[in-house]
Amino acid sequence: MIASWQLLNRLIDLPASLEEVAERLTLSGAEVESIIHPGERISGVVTARVLSLEKHPARNGLLIASLDTGKGKYVCVTAAVNVKVGDMVFYGAPGSTLPGAEPGEKIEMGVRDFDGVRSEGMMLSGGELDLPDVDLTVGVLELPSDVPLGADALTLYGLGDALLDISVTPNRGDLLSVLGVARELKGLFPDAALKPMPWDENLSGGDQWPVEFGFVALPDPDCLNYHLGLATGVKIGPSPLEVRVALAHLGMRPISNIVDVTNYVMLLLGQPLHAFDLNTLPEREITVRPANAGETIQTLDGKERQLTPKDMLITSGKGPKSEPVALAGVMGGEQTGIRDETQIVVLEGASFSPLRVGHTSRRLGITSEAAFRYSRGVDPALSAIGVDYALTLMREWGGASIGYKKISAFNVQPEPKPVILTKKKLQTYLLWSDMEEAAKILEGYGFRGGEARGTETRAFTPPTWRPDITIEEDLVEEIGRWRGYDAAPVRMPGAPRWRGDIGGPTSLALSLRTCAIARGYVEAVTYSFLPESFAEALHLPEDDPRAHPLSLENPISQDWMVMRTTLLPGLLNGLRASVASGWRGPVRLFEIGRTFLRDERGHREPDVLAALICNGTDPRTLWEETLDDFLSVKADVEALLQTRGCAVVFVQGREPFGHSGQTADVRIRGKKIGYLARLSPAVQREMDFSEPVYVFELDLSALEKAEKPVYTPASSYPATFRDISMLAPDRRTKDEAAADIHAAAGPSGGILENVTLFDVYDGKGVPEGYRSMAFSLRYRVRDRTLSDEEVDKIHNTIRHALTQKGYNMR
Repeated sequence: MIASWQLLNRLIDLPASLEEVAERLTLSGAEVESIIHPGERISGVVTARVLSLEKHPARNGLLIASLDTGKGKYVCVTAAVNVKVGDMVFYGAPGSTLPGAEPGEKIEMGVRDFDGVRSEGMMLSGGELDLPDVDLTVGVLELPSDVPLGADALTLYGLGDALLDISVTPNRGDLLSVLGVARELKGLFPDAALKPMPWDENLSGGDQWPVEFGFVALPDPDCLNYHLGLATGVKIGPSPLEVRVALAHLGMRPISNIVDVTNYVMLLLGQPLHAFDLNTLPEREITVRPANAGETIQTLDGKERQLTPKDMLITSGKGPKSEPVALAGVMGGEQTGIRDETQIVVLEGASFSPLRVGHTSRRLGITSEAAFRYSRGVDPALSAIGVDYALTLMREWGGASIGYKKISAFNVQPEPKPVILTKKKLQTYLLWSDMEEAAKILEGYGFRGGEARGTETRAFTPPTWRPDITIEEDLVEEIGRWRGYDAAPVRMPGAPRWRGDIGGPTSLALSLRTCAIARGYVEAVTYSFLPESFAEALHLPEDDPRAHPLSLENPISQDWMVMRTTLLPGLLNGLRASVASGWRGPVRLFEIGRTFLRDERGHREPDVLAALICNGTDPRTLWEETLDDFLSVKADVEALLQTRGCAVVFVQGREPFGHSGQTADVRIRGKKIGYLARLSPAVQREMDFSEPVYVFELDLSALEKAEKPVYTPASSYPATFRDISMLAPDRRTKDEAAADIHAAAGPSGGILENVTLFDVYDGKGVPEGYRSMAFSLRYRVRDRTLSDEEVDKIHNTIRHALTQKGYNMR
């Protein structure tokens, strides 16, 4: 939020300097990030009158101007075609300075020869004063005829203004205007006094409209109130120079007097307004309703917008088929905008739901100044005041006829509710409990009431512009902001009477984090929000729970519309951004975070560890470097799980985004807890990765309880070994085959101590659909040495059982 120091001083008498105000605002929570002096590089520029103009004798297109500054006469050469004898202009004499092209750069005016004509300095345009938008035509900036001769430019039209760049938190939408900042300063400085406001003229009475107009209907309850004012006989033209300068300083482009009125009032009061050309409205009726599914509107920026029932529309006509003319609180429609030929203006001032406006703004990617304010909350009481003030400015700047009765409609109006403040809470939070002083502080901020409810309790009603005040802690915060958090007494906390414990989840994350970093990974922290398109990017099918995320009621932007169901998109976006910025080296990222999945009870929030590995695109190195592959990443997964004492099993698996031959399910105790995969060629290509990318993701709920190792004493008796070679279906994994061997040993299989795979073959001589696997079986008991007969007996039993199960023994 940019606040003009000169505009602030029109609204409030302040007993403090600019720097003191900035410091007080910052200490109270409205941080002033910088103080900007737009005219700091301008010096020596004054007003001058054009005495004469003559053609240059040798250069076509150039004029020789004679100027009077009141303190001397000067001659300069100009190519401006809009300058006339008698005009008042800004003049930079030799020695004066102007803004350069680079930040902080100054250009000093001098004397230059134009084919024998000595040119002293120059007449200036708005662009040369670093305000190109205030120029009405190409050439010299034309000044009003009554401007004083020889006056310093920095004393005129706000060119010497100072601007406060204020960081406004999302709950303080009331600070997004000069009036809001003035009210805040009234609370911070008890000796400050608000001046009579220029919008005090109330046009609520007045004459009936001289043109036919029907009604305003509000079937959408999220439009709290809606007011229409009328201005006739409008003459479209430029707004006053001082207004154009103020708008440019505050980040708005001057357009015309009528459009500038709406922007100026919004910046001053915080109330967005919209002006319609009456003669372009399809019907002379207004209905505020939800959009129909699939409905479209062409907005002022020339783009066609696809709408949903969550969007709110201003429409012309009645009923659900009325024609859209504006996106409520976001942007007007192109059809009904103000044009050069506009003569009758219908002015809208309304109060809309912050959630609805914020949703539409973010979904459509329209970051208008109006939507920015509405989505943070606009005082409902300002809508009628804003219309009245804007109409008076249209009369001043555009010669409009006003004074007609507003057409208004209302839904349920929110009424501020009293909030209780107790002496106990003040003492608890601020170590201070002066209720009388607290009442004075809150009254300075515009709170009403303060009547006692008992000896240690008072009730305060927040002003309409502070909807963020709802609970007692909010009142305590206001008092604390005023007093300054640095003024609170310092008190050391007492020592706990028991040993602290970081808890299971934190301990788990710490052990996994330590292992991952030791193995060369770098921790990443990504947002919990994703665009709705993430499921399509990962090729997630409809029956995958991860493809149906939870939607946000009030998303931050179009790219953050839903809650993440997997950590993978955040890591992939990080890799993509790194590659796009020129990174060519290896990348090994991991993240521990929460995901959000739907279930039959609503949703659950499992904690997950995910990682991403890419070898990079630059193979050049001074030393031999081992590149990661599927097996090396598998070793990382095993190492992570071994920190929890878990025996991990990898089983061939499938993931929609995984390579068909390099995707595995990660299992513990027979249960899948995650996956390990190389990205499929299709996903890799769509994400513009030139090198293979390996990923894994593990559900941490199965790891919360660490498995403790079990000690088994070494046997003093030797083991006996036998081998088994067999043909098994190629879909049968080695772990499944080993389990079948253990099961084949039967009740007497206690002497079978271990089964180890030592060979796999699927080449010549092996039937299609099969592969040969060879296992080494270790037999032993702990109290004696086994005889060959005992071992052969159980070994033959195993071979027979495996044959019965379908294995072909070799």
